Amino acid sequence: MAKKTSATANDAQETSALQAFLASSTTHYIVGLAIGMFAVFAGVAMVSFFFTGAADQSQVEAFFMDGEPLVKRSIHNWMGKGGAILSYIMINNWFGVATFFLLAFLLFLALRLMRARYFHIFRIFVIYSVLTIWTSAALAFFFGHFFANSFFSIGGAHGTIMKEYLEENLGIPGTFLVILLTSVIVLTLISPKTIPFLISLTAKRSDRSAVTSYQLPVTGDPNVSQDPNVPLAPPEKKKHWWQSAKPKEEEIPEEILNPKPKELEEDKTDPTKPFVPKKQDDPDFEVTIAQPKEDEIDVEIPRPVELIPRPINTDEDDESARLLAELGVYDPTADLSHYQLPLLDFLQRYDSNETVVNMAEQNENKKRITTTLEQFKIGIKSIRATVGPTITLYEIVPEEGIKISKIKNLEDDIAMSLSAMGIRIIAPMPGKGTIGIEVPNKDAKIVSMYSILASKKYQENHMELPLALGKTITDEVFMVDLAKMPHLLVAGATGQGKSVGLNAAITSLLYKKHPAELKFVLVDPKMVEFSIYSTIEKHFLATLPDTEKAIITDFTKVIATLNSLTTEMDDRYKLLEKAGARNVKEYNEKFVNRRLNPNKGHRFMPYIVVIIDEFGDLIMTAGKEIEMPIARIAQKARAVGMHMIIATQRPTTNIITGTIKANFPARVAFRVTTAIDSRTILDSGGANRLIGRGDLLFSQGSDLTRVQCAFVDTPEVEKISKFIGGQPGYATTYQLPEPVAESGSGGGSLEGGKIDNGDLDSLFEESARLVVVHQQGSTSLIQRKFAIGYNRAGRIMDDLEKASIVGPTQGSKPREVYIQDETSLEQLLSKFK
Repeated sequence: MAKKTSATANDAQETSALQAFLASSTTHYIVGLAIGMFAVFAGVAMVSFFFTGAADQSQVEAFFMDGEPLVKRSIHNWMGKGGAILSYIMINNWFGVATFFLLAFLLFLALRLMRARYFHIFRIFVIYSVLTIWTSAALAFFFGHFFANSFFSIGGAHGTIMKEYLEENLGIPGTFLVILLTSVIVLTLISPKTIPFLISLTAKRSDRSAVTSYQLPVTGDPNVSQDPNVPLAPPEKKKHWWQSAKPKEEEIPEEILNPKPKELEEDKTDPTKPFVPKKQDDPDFEVTIAQPKEDEIDVEIPRPVELIPRPINTDEDDESARLLAELGVYDPTADLSHYQLPLLDFLQRYDSNETVVNMAEQNENKKRITTTLEQFKIGIKSIRATVGPTITLYEIVPEEGIKISKIKNLEDDIAMSLSAMGIRIIAPMPGKGTIGIEVPNKDAKIVSMYSILASKKYQENHMELPLALGKTITDEVFMVDLAKMPHLLVAGATGQGKSVGLNAAITSLLYKKHPAELKFVLVDPKMVEFSIYSTIEKHFLATLPDTEKAIITDFTKVIATLNSLTTEMDDRYKLLEKAGARNVKEYNEKFVNRRLNPNKGHRFMPYIVVIIDEFGDLIMTAGKEIEMPIARIAQKARAVGMHMIIATQRPTTNIITGTIKANFPARVAFRVTTAIDSRTILDSGGANRLIGRGDLLFSQGSDLTRVQCAFVDTPEVEKISKFIGGQPGYATTYQLPEPVAESGSGGGSLEGGKIDNGDLDSLFEESARLVVVHQQGSTSLIQRKFAIGYNRAGRIMDDLEKASIVGPTQGSKPREVYIQDETSLEQLLSKFK
């Protein structure tokens, strides 16, 4: 039995080792390299076949028919015997000239495995397979008779068989029609413009114009006609050849597309233009699909932008010029030069990628809105509906003399009429002469993180710290630069999308920045939200020295970390002052151009983003000890590249105090329960009328923007973290400096070379022995070993410094220990007794 168990364990270990070997990036690279070399070899052999195939034909055919060996001296193919045989098989026995498409696919596959480029292999495989099959048959049909007596078959054996089969069953005209039909299918797969182009060839000129919207009478009466020159249908969103077209939920009614006027009168001034009578009380209803400004594109995420040296003036230091000439620009990413950004394949795609118009729903909502307004004696001129992913915006133009406040007060009445939650009235719309009514769609669209990060707007942005949060109600990608905000306050009730929003912000940064350019300080009092990022600690996380866990969960460690960040902020400002730079961007530019000497303390400064979840719990536990360092960082840290994102589920005034609000001008509000909570976050109402599930309001200044937060699920984040964590990282996490403890009561005093023993902490001697034994002067070491608070451990460390047991603070490095052994320590301690 023991032998059987041992054998099973060995089999499991072998299977695990095999899986690890197959999943290894090294294995993928070697396999990709081999496939690429084979494709190049076969390609050269096939090109040579067109020049040398006739001379080699007799020997190759004899080899296949009689098994006679090839004579090396008689083979003329550039790739030798193997090339002659392989090219004969691939051209004459396979697909003819079309076989080059297969070689092209192999090159794409090789580049993907070697991670030199990112391609959608399955899509490329489908396209190139169809091209190979169709081209083989088409070449055999159109040009086969020209090469009947040639040494090679232009369509290959496959093309010849397909041609003969089709001609036998359909005849030559039928075969031509089949090839013509399949050519349209192939071109449609390659380019989505094929069908519209063919339609435009046969359509009337009036039907070819770009159509952007269609109008409906408010009453919905099909007998009421409209101007035939008004466009009737919204434009179709451009699709790439790999995107499948989705059918619309409902077709536009025939009476809308082709209205049949009940009566037409001649226009006196223009006899060619019909006049359309319209009731004075019937406003127009226009429905449009929200169109993003940029189409989504699937491209390889670019590597971090290389820093280009700025020309050095002649009056600058000769030593810097010499170093720049000899060593070139300093590359902060050199330590992890092979680091790769995460792949888009890790993100989930959803079927509901396109916004469609449900005309029945739109007409019903329009009717109920107009009916409700009419009940309160409010007339309107027109309604325009913009359909977004989760919200439809109805813009109404009231009649003259209608007060805006009168419509604003009908928020609850319209919500009851539509039987919907989340109704929000914007009166007036900023920059427009309309009043907006936001109504949730019955079938909401999921905004995937993939659709955001694959968009052209994200790919081509030049923001320092891009936060891609989601899409607006007009279906545009919504992005902000954290470096310009410079801090973000996030609030919302439990389960409304706060944690997903934080994950979306972190993900959008991980897909853009190199570990040398960005560090996170993650504070997670709940202990479960950020634990998924523990695998990237050696790449992106910053911690205190001697910290066991990179994700901070203990509130005492939070205080120490925040104080450490203020020390880091002060150190950075000193370096900026010495360098004559105004901000971290200018400083780093000087550093990479070797105009700052590392021997004088200068260093490359990565951005530091502090993310605190459940800020309310920390405030209730520690109060001012938490609030004050956060306020200091928020007030000053922007210029030195340190930014904060804090989140809370209790947006009350005792949590989000005036000090916090004053230093966090950018705010995100998910759904809250009361209007008071909304005003606490945004200084205005509205967040209490959101629909939840990622529906948010973004405020920076006086404007509010409604956004549907991008959805990134836990398995997606796990894949991203494992991919980053599986790559070589730094030896340790990014080390923050030892924080300076606050001075206060409880510490000893040095008078005449002696410490007043009456004021020493009871753990002073034990702490001294601990420091000497470990030869490491660290406040966090004392705090961890004796399970005491940060302030007490800091005071003990100050006393040890006064007693000349340890030296002063040295930034992020541990203090120097002056006493080398316990005997010397005991002699020193005896003087203090």
